[in-house]
Amino acid sequence: MRPGSGKPEYLGKTNPFASVTVVTLRIQILPGDLADQIAAGEVVERPASVVKELVENAIDAGARRVDVDVADGGQSLIRVSDDGSGMERADALLSVQRHATSKLRSRDDLFAIHTLGFRGEALPSIASVSRFSLITRSEEFSIEPRAGTRITVDGGSPPVASDEGCAKGTRVEVRDLFYNVPARLKFLKSKATEGGHVASVCLRAALAHHELTIQLRRDGRLAQEFLRASDPMQRVQAVFADEKLATYEGSFEGARVLAALGAPERARSGSAQLHLYVNRRPVRDTALSRAISYAYGSVLPPGRYPFGVVYLEVDPSEVDVNVHPQKLEVRFARGRALLDALTRFLAKALGTSAFSGPASRGGSYWQARLSPAIAGPAATPGLGYLQPAAAAAISGGTTSTAGDPTDAADPWQLDGSRGAAGDRVSDAASPPLIGARGFFGSLRPLGQAQRMFLICEGHDALYVLDQHAADERVRFDSLRRAHLAREVRVQVLLFPERMECSEIEAQAVEDHHQELAALGLPCSRLGPTTVAIMGVPALLTRATPTRLLRDVLTELAHAGERAFSDAIDMALATMACHGAIRAGDALDPQEIAELLRSLDEVSDFQGHCPHGRPIVCTLPFRELEHRLGR
Repeated sequence: MRPGSGKPEYLGKTNPFASVTVVTLRIQILPGDLADQIAAGEVVERPASVVKELVENAIDAGARRVDVDVADGGQSLIRVSDDGSGMERADALLSVQRHATSKLRSRDDLFAIHTLGFRGEALPSIASVSRFSLITRSEEFSIEPRAGTRITVDGGSPPVASDEGCAKGTRVEVRDLFYNVPARLKFLKSKATEGGHVASVCLRAALAHHELTIQLRRDGRLAQEFLRASDPMQRVQAVFADEKLATYEGSFEGARVLAALGAPERARSGSAQLHLYVNRRPVRDTALSRAISYAYGSVLPPGRYPFGVVYLEVDPSEVDVNVHPQKLEVRFARGRALLDALTRFLAKALGTSAFSGPASRGGSYWQARLSPAIAGPAATPGLGYLQPAAAAAISGGTTSTAGDPTDAADPWQLDGSRGAAGDRVSDAASPPLIGARGFFGSLRPLGQAQRMFLICEGHDALYVLDQHAADERVRFDSLRRAHLAREVRVQVLLFPERMECSEIEAQAVEDHHQELAALGLPCSRLGPTTVAIMGVPALLTRATPTRLLRDVLTELAHAGERAFSDAIDMALATMACHGAIRAGDALDPQEIAELLRSLDEVSDFQGHCPHGRPIVCTLPFRELEHRLGR
């Protein structure tokens, strides 16, 4: 009001609020059903995600048997039934509310998770995008022993409870998945593909819990059945009956590992067939997969991963499982130390030299391996695809990673002198196989096939060697010995060779020029993208200097954050490949004999070239006689 006027200023004005601006709020609280569907997008990616969550709930409930039924790849119907503890009505109603869980009580519990599920999001997220029903009965606490509870939720609507007669346990039915979110339907694949993902979920659960019986039916037909097993390795054997897997078990850095791994030539380009479990939880962990791959050393090329199953047990307080909505990834408190320790342990067990130094075979390695005068250990019936130590572990014995050098040298039984069940071929009347020359030197060369394979005669079989792989292994061993002794001989180039490369590669040369010189590749950086090569290893004079350096730098780049020294074996393997005999090279008898003698001098012969391909295969004379009707 004006001073002294006694009445407000706006009196007499037509619209006293004409200058007031109405503000519309831009931030709003999402409706509950929309928030549930957004949460479902994180937890429920496809039908297999639903099956995973429901099976894990059944396991946490103490189930001994889980039956999974799906129709149309899980889009029309997903039914998961278990014989676990079940729930009372009040608990069943709470189970479909967001953030409701029986597995956490305090903040401290979050940092020591012992269960598979704990977020309290699975059931409400699933119910928000499907026609959902849950039937359950708890035998221990039910006032009426035969009374059960049915909870029905239609697309996130409020839950409706009713009485239902049922057996002890829980049955969850999910129908018409994503019926109210049609945009999600277009991201689903074919029924066969989605059904395959469901089968993978059941397989991973079966591998993680050997004491559990799991049955999967697809469109009314039995697709998978995993019967209860006595221990993890028996379950692995049952699931992968056609694979040759060697088992290793041990402890390190406060952790325990149990692994069943395949031979290098069975490695895959991705890690999908390397099944990883941390505290019995299936995980996809790139760092953990690489740590296992590194353990194979140079026999496994970068980007390839072995076939097998690895169980890792650590203190729950040392691992964070709450880093992924679907709980598929984990984070270790001492990740680098733990993974390096795992790599070193497996490398020692496998007999590779990646992080543990050359594996000692002793002078009688091949004598013990192939001598017909020594009988091998009896094989466990039904476990012929495993090494004797692994079979002993599965049948109740203990696995030894440093026992009989014969078994450690050939954990996957790849040499042809063993029978189908792991026994060595025995013939007491045969003369001693190996004299002073060593096994390979005692073979009689018969010739060269397609300028690629060396055909040799032994006392019990024909031996076929890949000439490139054999020479590559010999050169790799020579290079590694020389490098360890810092005695790599260098062939100095008359004129340094210039190489144009990326700035990253040029910087790598500048940073590691001393290590490269120790490898026999003296070089220096001339400019931002120019490198000069002054020499190559004398053993590899046939190699092109620029290509050799490029490939070595590529191998070193695969080491990532690991030390330069950890990638040396891969670099040496690449160098050996460049200088080795090629397919198509003609060899005279003297060259073949020299190559065979050189193989006897290899310190840690594994039957594979440095990049994982087998060197030798056998064709027993007995098999030839059988095939030719003699």
